[in-house]
Amino acid sequence: MGGEKNSKIEKMDPWVLLTTLLLVLLSVWYLKSRYTHWSSMGVRTGFFLPFIGHNFGVLFLKNLWTSMEMGHKKGIEFGGFFGIYQFTRPQLLTSEPDIMKLILIKDFDHFTDRPALTQDRDNITSHSIGNVTGEEWKNLRAIMSPTFSSGKIKRMFPLVCQNADTLVTSCLHQASKNPALDMKDMFGRFTMDTIASCAFGIDCSSFIREKPEFVQMAERVFGTSSFSGLVKVIIRMSLPRFARVLGISRDGPEVDFFRNVVEETIRTREESGQCRGDFLDLMLEARHQNNTPTTGKGKTVLSNEVVLAQCITFLSAGFDTVSSTLYFVSHLLAQHPDQQHRLRQELQALVQEEGQLTYQGIMDAKFLQACINETLRLYPPAMATTRLCTKPYQIPGTRIRLRVGDEVIYCTRGVQRDPRFWQNPDKFQPDRFLPHNINNNPITPCSFLPFGMGPRNCIAMRFGLMEVKVALSKLLLKAELKLSPGHENIKMKNWSIIATPVSESRIVVTPIN
Repeated sequence: MGGEKNSKIEKMDPWVLLTTLLLVLLSVWYLKSRYTHWSSMGVRTGFFLPFIGHNFGVLFLKNLWTSMEMGHKKGIEFGGFFGIYQFTRPQLLTSEPDIMKLILIKDFDHFTDRPALTQDRDNITSHSIGNVTGEEWKNLRAIMSPTFSSGKIKRMFPLVCQNADTLVTSCLHQASKNPALDMKDMFGRFTMDTIASCAFGIDCSSFIREKPEFVQMAERVFGTSSFSGLVKVIIRMSLPRFARVLGISRDGPEVDFFRNVVEETIRTREESGQCRGDFLDLMLEARHQNNTPTTGKGKTVLSNEVVLAQCITFLSAGFDTVSSTLYFVSHLLAQHPDQQHRLRQELQALVQEEGQLTYQGIMDAKFLQACINETLRLYPPAMATTRLCTKPYQIPGTRIRLRVGDEVIYCTRGVQRDPRFWQNPDKFQPDRFLPHNINNNPITPCSFLPFGMGPRNCIAMRFGLMEVKVALSKLLLKAELKLSPGHENIKMKNWSIIATPVSESRIVVTPIN
């Protein structure tokens, strides 16, 4: 038997042997060139697997948020930096606010882009303000920034109030039958109705109609709260060619649905001259102001497709962030009835002074803002803040030289619960955000950034905050929130890249006089 094996080896074509050896050597060279990127600069990486990189940690822990927070702790342990490989793509995690301040603000010209969610130009997401890069982003940001000014957002205040009133009425009606309400679902309906009204100009009525078509199609847009959705996002970002082969980078039928809605609404408004003061109106205003015969070559033109991309971004980025924040702050106030009582007193004083809740009143309410800020500190909407290196950059005081295409990651929740920057970091203490306390104990720059920071922060944060403030204020003026048995602690979805409570997250709602 041994002789037969030796004779087969001897008879093997030498070209096969040479090709095999060459492939092995090329694989070794490839892996070494890919996976010595950080160690060559003195950045520690910990254990990872060839081709898979550090993704095995996410699979092993079965919790995306825990994995990212462990990366933050590794960054502290390793001197402020932790090298990561997303498959073969290098990412640098930093745990230091002073480094992130350089990247987000001072040296922003080296980090002008975010990692693209998709590189397929046929995908509608590629036209969104969060995904475009370079000059295209600068032009689109310049057009859209006025759309989210305080004055423009104020025009949408009545629409948000109308949906918040429906939320409160529905909560009180259901509480009369069973006071332990699934508030994640209730806040989700409010947010869906508000986005449908403000971004698409339609009446969704999700409190009345069970699963209208708008909601069904919107749910298909949200694909990041499950394991399969997370895998698709990782593949689209890390392996774009593979994503195209699998067909997961193309738009689905839900995009055609929203395209028809937007185009029909635009056509109706342009023909009738109707104006609702919503996001779509503001986008059309911006289009008329910027799409002129004198628009310079290379300037962004707000075509229907670009407008559609912003509306879908409004939906995908605004739904879970707002509805989840509303649930988190409500649950925390139910856990801390003394803080809930203080907030209700502030709101009652506003109503007594103004006769009703006004835009300026709730935007200026200090304890309301403090409660929301503390909630966003404990449960920031985004898992991380990321930036893409667009010009070679040497991190001051280190050997680390970032190349074009390298990513920098900052674990938002990790730094916002870091005891180096926050006393009692895991406790709900809204007072830390009151103006006099901030003056006496200033917040470390870039240790609180639930909406990002710098020129590429969340452009719609004012609108999101208004939604949360209006809904929470109207609910607390009519009801008391208490913990529901079996739901005393907040439970989050493990795989969602947006902080999201699990389904059936209940809070007891009791009407008050």
